[in-house]
Amino acid sequence: MGTRNYRRKTSHSEPGAGDGGRTGSWRVERPVLNPELCIPCKRNKEACFICWLFCPEVVISRTIPPQINLEYCKGCGICAEECPTKAITMADEALFSEKDKE
Repeated sequence: MGTRNYRRKTSHSEPGAGDGGRTGSWRVERPVLNPELCIPCKRNKEACFICWLFCPEVVISRTIPPQINLEYCKGCGICAEECPTKAITMADEALFSEKDKE
């Protein structure tokens, strides 16, 4: 029996606007990052990023500090729930001014 040179097929999709477009206006709560508790911010190197891994909308970047794209964040709170240091908390959207919402 011979061997064949098969290529492995993988998905190479990029995050972007979904079918619903900008969905940040659906939010009731928004994630707020405390850099003093965030592991990548404290160590100043790529570490942890569990928030990025679990975000279903792929709106958290793997940068230091992590950036949250609020235009597409639906406010599900999974990032806050999974953060081991509780560096992300969910805050009521009504507490932010119109300028902050843009």
